[in-house]
Amino acid sequence: MPKNKTHSGMKKRVKVTGSGKLLTERAGKRHKFERKPSTLTRRLTGTTEVAEADVPRVKRLLGR
Repeated sequence: MPKNKTHSGMKKRVKVTGSGKLLTERAGKRHKFERKPSTLTRRLTGTTEVAEADVPRVKRLLGR
């Protein structure tokens, strides 16, 4: 069997911690800030864990 390739788009978006958790940036903080309140953009700062339902799909794309 050949080796599976890591999905290069997913490896740019997700960080795997030492314990195996998947961290990613929050969505909605790239553009159109004029219509978004600053309280929202402040709340979207930082990283969050990948949703539990998406973990198997993301792990498969990362080759884990």
